Amino acid sequence: MARLFKLTLVLFLVPLFVSSQQYVLKPMVEEGVKSSFRGLSVVDNQIIWVSGSNGYIGKSLNGGKTWHWMQPKGYEKLDFRDIQAFSSDKAIVVNAGSPAYILSTNDGGKTWSEHYKNIDSAIFLDGMDFWDGKTGMMFGDPIDKKLQLLKTTDSGATWQNISERLSFPMQIGEAGFAASGTTIKTFGNGKVWVATGGAESNIYYSSNYGNTWKKFKCPIQQGESSTGIFSIDFFDYKKGLAVGGNYLKDTEAGNNVLYTKNGGKKWKKPRRGVAGYRSGVVYVTEFFCVATGTSGTDISTDGGRSWRNISPLGFNAVKTADQLVILAGAKGQVYRLETTP
Repeated sequence: MARLFKLTLVLFLVPLFVSSQQYVLKPMVEEGVKSSFRGLSVVDNQIIWVSGSNGYIGKSLNGGKTWHWMQPKGYEKLDFRDIQAFSSDKAIVVNAGSPAYILSTNDGGKTWSEHYKNIDSAIFLDGMDFWDGKTGMMFGDPIDKKLQLLKTTDSGATWQNISERLSFPMQIGEAGFAASGTTIKTFGNGKVWVATGGAESNIYYSSNYGNTWKKFKCPIQQGESSTGIFSIDFFDYKKGLAVGGNYLKDTEAGNNVLYTKNGGKKWKKPRRGVAGYRSGVVYVTEFFCVATGTSGTDISTDGGRSWRNISPLGFNAVKTADQLVILAGAKGQVYRLETTP
């Protein structure tokens, strides 16, 4: 049953300085509910949705000042790793693990409908993204060496399995990560990128809504089940970012972030990388980017060519809209990144 919590803003700011710019991580929800948030969707500078463990889904309609929390009845034990919101009323959530469920609401979370269920013990959905309000794609770990791909053209009401269209067999130990639901990125007219990790990290790219695919190597840290790409973002069809590392050694600042200038075909290391494992990355503008993970948060002011750590505060996910930057993590944490001269 949905519950409404009146949350008092914690008057605690973390002032951080990079050159002459001050960066402040401001808590909007700190240990608000008993949930680890990994799903995050920022519709605009007022509407924010989050999702996480223990079946929790949260919604704010005033930029994070107050929140409405809900647990869809019958799904209270699920870990909702990704959420896609389109408005204050419509959102789609997916859980990690088996059985796999996809739920949606059209009335702001008052009721939820089940649109997909898969009881295969091997199913593990990692994330989704949408081109528009109707057409979207979901992906999951490989079954029988095939990356699982689901596509909807009716706003999530039905999902078609199009896994057979990606002909590249997955390597043994290669899979996706559901750390933030952001190892898939849709863009423009039919473009979509899917990133994998584990034994091998690759970028799978389609320019036609998943009908045909190409495969690009990604030289990020990889080779173990806990390593690889954990998040990607693209500013346009050429400029992109990939972050990851080893979540079991989250303070190791090795080969954890890369950028591309040709749509993922080739990747380059920045002059200065992030300060550890990162599971979320976004372009706020073409040049201002934010990356976060369990060991801290970093920013780039040159499009990902160099990074600076601004805080040891760590989160699972980061999203942006209208230059509002929201970060969500364990213990029900939701923060906003603010800048002042």
